[in-house]
Amino acid sequence: MPANRRFRHVVRIGPVQVGTYYDGRGREKHTAACTAPRCGFSTDYDSRAAAELAARTHRCAVR
Repeated sequence: MPANRRFRHVVRIGPVQVGTYYDGRGREKHTAACTAPRCGFSTDYDSRAAAELAARTHRCAVR
C-alpha cells in the first residue's frame, strides 16, 4: 500500500525540498528530498532542524 503523505510547510533549499507530514502513527516527521535528476537523496528526520541541515549540506554525487 503506497504512503499517502500530505506535506505541509514545504521549502526549497537549493535542489532539495524539505516538507513536514504526519506518519501512519500520527507522529510529525520531516523529509528532505533532492529534486535533481538521478540523485535519489531522500531521508526522514524527527526534527525540522535536522532536515534543513541535511538540505543545506547535501551535495549531489551525480554529474
